Amino acid sequence: MAAVLDHLYARPDTKALSSLPGRALKLVRAFFAQPAFTIGTETPADVVAREALLDRAMGADRQKKSSEKIRRGRLPAEGLALVARDRQGHLIGTVRLWNIEAGVNSAGQPVEALLLGPLAVSSSEEGKGIGSRLMRAAIEEATKRGHGAILLVGDAPYYERFGFSASKTMHLLMPGPFARDRFLGLELKAGWLKEAAGMVVPSGRLLARPGLVRVR
Repeated sequence: MAAVLDHLYARPDTKALSSLPGRALKLVRAFFAQPAFTIGTETPADVVAREALLDRAMGADRQKKSSEKIRRGRLPAEGLALVARDRQGHLIGTVRLWNIEAGVNSAGQPVEALLLGPLAVSSSEEGKGIGSRLMRAAIEEATKRGHGAILLVGDAPYYERFGFSASKTMHLLMPGPFARDRFLGLELKAGWLKEAAGMVVPSGRLLARPGLVRVR
């Protein structure tokens, strides 16, 4: 069963409510007492809806992005595949984070971190704060789980509000083409990326391959 991490309630028009008869007023209040959307962990049953949402939001070329090269063939970081659901339980938003090595430090040791993305919200639900709530839930959960930093490729004006900055990734590289001003980082632990330099590479769990049998 998916855990619910967060929820947001819609606010009714109090003036309009005051003009309703008693029974209707109770029904309307019961409706608005339900959260407008909830944030929870992704389940296997969400895969089809998630992929359809990503195709609509990001287009057919999304598989060609540099970030996708890191995600391909991997499972998201433990507990860090989150979704938003409406009152009917329909998937209306998604964000996932992935285990990576953000280059190495001055001692040559890999710098463990997370790569965030993709973040997407159904076009019919835009403007309701769902993306922001997904971001904050993801950052909070990653912090609780002891991760040191999060990287992403995205629009700086949007992600800066969550603390991301291009200054944290100055000495890091993505595999394949990427825009330096869109390559951003957030330290969950102070100084985590200070010495990080080199190529970002995947380090997460591999997806199981159907039909693959090990012979010993």
